[in-house]
Amino acid sequence: MKIIILGANQVGSTLAETLANEANDITVVDADTEKLRELKDHIDIGTVAGHPCLPDALERAGGQDADMIIAVTESDEINMVACRVAYSLFQTPKKICRIRASSYLVSDKLFGQQGIAVDTVISPELIVSSDIERLLALPGSLQVLDFADGKVQLVAVKAYYGGPLVGQEIRLLRQHMPSVDTRVAAIFRKDRPIIPEGSTVIEADDEVFFVAAQKDIRACMSELRRMDRPYKRLMIAGGGNIGMRLAERVEDKYQVKIIERSPERCSLISETLNHAIVLNGEASQRDLLIEENIADTDVFLALTNDDEANIMSSLLAKRLGAKKVMALINNSAYVDLVQGGEIDIAISPQQATIGSLLAHVRRGDVVNVHSLRRGAAEAMEAIAHGDEDSSKVVGQAIQDIDLPEGTTIGAIVRNDEVLIAHDNTVVEADDHVILFLVDRKRIPEVERLFQVGFSFF
Repeated sequence: MKIIILGANQVGSTLAETLANEANDITVVDADTEKLRELKDHIDIGTVAGHPCLPDALERAGGQDADMIIAVTESDEINMVACRVAYSLFQTPKKICRIRASSYLVSDKLFGQQGIAVDTVISPELIVSSDIERLLALPGSLQVLDFADGKVQLVAVKAYYGGPLVGQEIRLLRQHMPSVDTRVAAIFRKDRPIIPEGSTVIEADDEVFFVAAQKDIRACMSELRRMDRPYKRLMIAGGGNIGMRLAERVEDKYQVKIIERSPERCSLISETLNHAIVLNGEASQRDLLIEENIADTDVFLALTNDDEANIMSSLLAKRLGAKKVMALINNSAYVDLVQGGEIDIAISPQQATIGSLLAHVRRGDVVNVHSLRRGAAEAMEAIAHGDEDSSKVVGQAIQDIDLPEGTTIGAIVRNDEVLIAHDNTVVEADDHVILFLVDRKRIPEVERLFQVGFSFF
């Protein structure tokens, strides 16, 4: 697939690397020649120096025969204009646009062929705030992913000493929970993936990914770790797009305090929110945190645009008694350094955004993609089409499907019914199949499995 990516920022660069490794023809357009040079030095891609929305730059990038344009520059306006130009001049089949300002997202009339000619809008702030909201709803989780409109969830937790299943074989899971059906999709032990089998023993400190119907998730978590009490009090550092959007979504469920350094922004936030307490100050001010009872705070969330400020304020909050701290980290090199120590969860906006973008790039009918383990693994939701003659999966029991190494099927959603995958489960047409891949290099093989042969047409 020939794809033009507009923007050599962190999202654009990570996306280019991801897609180039999957044998796509990638060209990145940006006005910053230094960023393009660095990108080209370690990825086999094409680059074009120029303003991303100018017709001549898009033409030099191969706009006339591109299959897709993905506009992810830091400017919403440049992204939208670039998509319109691509459609008007080259009739580019698919145009994906990154939008950060919530004002643009109020009406669907703005987009579509009669509007700005954007096929798909990606909002990083909306994606990240939704991810955090799911983490807050399941205390103790490291990652929570929704599939099939929330009917199925894939949850990552760290197994602790004392958990009922720790030190036990996975096959005993059904004995512990006879009324709950679940499947362990993967285990990461000391950052190495383990494909789980019935005889696999769960060890303390394992990062366990399991899939279950949304209503059964809490019961599954309790088998692997002592359950944390539901969160009540939140403190958010940073009233930017993500901080304010999250506060809007959760202020009716929790007691929320939000710290923002800009007096003008504080005024806007206080006018927008109904129940949250808005504080003007620095989240790294020790006296302010103590005065606002940081020791009674269940979760401290550092959501400013400054990685270093987020890390330092999180460390301070934890030292002063915050029970859990989460920090927004843009620099991917920092994520592995900080998560799991004083900082409980490091949230990467790039990985969250890229997961949403990948759902629109995958071949076959892929409706959901989530990037896991900082891009090392992936979970996807694919729809099975065709019949036994035209499809490699329809009519097949899971044990008979030729899945690539390191790939497991976790669950199937059939109409409104959630079926946890077992060896004898048979895939039917129109099933939503949730897969987990510990090796992203196998993605093209999975895509081919779900592509329909010509006999279907």
